[in-house]
Amino acid sequence: MDFDMPADDDPRRLAVRAWIEAHPDPTNQQLADSGYVVPHWPEPWGLDADPMTQLIISEEMAAADITMPHNAIGIGWAAPVIWIAGTEEQKQRYLPPIFSDEERWCQLFSEPDSGSDLASLATRAVRDGDEYVINGSKIWTSGGHSSRFGILLARTEPDVPKHKGISYFIFPMDAPGVTLSPVIDMTTAHSFNQVFFDDVRIPVDMRLGDEGDGWRLAKATLANERVGLSEGGVLWGSGPSAFDFLDLARRADAGRDPVLRDRLAQLHINATVLKLNQLRTLSAKLAGGTPGPEASIQKIMADELGQEVMGLAKDLAGTDGMLEGSGIPGEVISSRRWGPTEVNFPRGADSQFPDVDPIWHYGYLFSPALTLGGGTFAIQRNIVAEHVLGLPREPNVEQGKTWAETRAASAS
Repeated sequence: MDFDMPADDDPRRLAVRAWIEAHPDPTNQQLADSGYVVPHWPEPWGLDADPMTQLIISEEMAAADITMPHNAIGIGWAAPVIWIAGTEEQKQRYLPPIFSDEERWCQLFSEPDSGSDLASLATRAVRDGDEYVINGSKIWTSGGHSSRFGILLARTEPDVPKHKGISYFIFPMDAPGVTLSPVIDMTTAHSFNQVFFDDVRIPVDMRLGDEGDGWRLAKATLANERVGLSEGGVLWGSGPSAFDFLDLARRADAGRDPVLRDRLAQLHINATVLKLNQLRTLSAKLAGGTPGPEASIQKIMADELGQEVMGLAKDLAGTDGMLEGSGIPGEVISSRRWGPTEVNFPRGADSQFPDVDPIWHYGYLFSPALTLGGGTFAIQRNIVAEHVLGLPREPNVEQGKTWAETRAASAS
């Protein structure tokens, strides 16, 4: 790591503070118009901000308790692909309401029979004049029931190698022929959906890029996803951090038990290593370089840390941990809300415990998904093995042969 944050009187800080003083309670539209939502983007969308200026903006906004628009899939995944592959008309139509959070977006990638092997997807998009006719199904579509648009991968050329026959679409979620079936997870929240397409017609001008170029664009989307899922709180960037939890544990005097104290110490070590790795990645970016292996392992470390935090929180709650809404012993966690969305962490009348933040209960039940979503733990380790450690790819097991037989055949 080799960087220091600019001084308190740095002109860039003063400029952000002046804007905040003029907009003490900014709307999402004002934030988008200012360029602060995507400061690293070129004008008119952003400020062409270098990495250090981006850090300054983030710090000053956090100090003023200003929250940026929460349109994660739209801002983090759809917008970059629209920027690199969209027409000028597509950019002008879709980018402004993404950045202002006027139109929410979802991701239509995974299918019931193609999760980690995304390139084997079977949803078809058949060209019919100036339209595509779409048939198939997607699953694990987060927020699909509250989204205006989705980013869709569909197979347009079935007779070519599977990576080459995929196209990328902007998809209107209210199109005739679309049916959503809720997937209720074990947190009892309706955040996922299965989406069915029955002869859905969309205009050709809703395709992004060339026909058959969808896999290249999908890789750009997934790269944005993996970076985003490794930042912030322990629930894919949302919720409390490990250090937030450790502060609560100290106030609850949880360190009396030597076994628990050892687990808390190990958690502190793991969280610190993760933080240092994030800073190493940041240091590489500030120096104008490309992050090395530390960026590849970030998601693995962050996901496992989230599960460690939530599991330890439940253990510290003792028998109270079997009840929804229970907090750390001696600490009623009701003063701060950490839930990323009302869908995942209901409040008020929609909650059985409106006066208690349910983040620890919901977080514990949600945490198994951390090592599955956005690329499973096994896939992530394969990526690290091949691209970081330089190990050979595992041979595909042929039908009717054992793994050892296939490996021996591939070596001969």
